Amino acid sequence: MRKKAANSVDGQNPYLRRNRVTIVFNDKEYATLSRYFAKYKVSNKSKFLREAIMKTVLRRLEEDYPSLFD
Repeated sequence: MRKKAANSVDGQNPYLRRNRVTIVFNDKEYATLSRYFAKYKVSNKSKFLREAIMKTVLRRLEEDYPSLFD
């Protein structure tokens, strides 16, 4: 008998990435990213970019969160 995944809903992974986003860089931006990836041995570029973007978004949302005494 198979076990269900702990975080699954109806046998599906709720964290499965289904939405694709495409980013276009100019030559200098791409060269800078490529140099960074090589220097710091980044093997998973998608993960790196996803984490960088989400970190920026979450930080901004946290800063913009309304407080009681603004």
